[in-house]
Amino acid sequence: MGHYITLIRYTQQGAAKIKESPARLDAAKKAAEAAGGKIHAWYLTMGKYDAVIISEFPNDEASAKFMLSTGSMGNITTQTLKAFTEAEYRKIVASL
Repeated sequence: MGHYITLIRYTQQGAAKIKESPARLDAAKKAAEAAGGKIHAWYLTMGKYDAVIISEFPNDEASAKFMLSTGSMGNITTQTLKAFTEAEYRKIVASL
């Protein structure tokens, strides 16, 4: 399973319907599970990004499909980063 950090910004549409955001988050968690993934954490943030998601998916394709599907609803834009665990990091560095 791959780990991902997603930076989220509300669109004008998403901000206008902010009170619906908790229900959209619940739906996103269910959609992630249906795609074989899991949203481990969701944080409301202050600054350039409005929220951050820490997630896990079987592969990059599953993560991309989930993020594209979620973004296509028009409420958020996302920037997703592939993340490596500490163990993966140590293995990568050891192989240099």
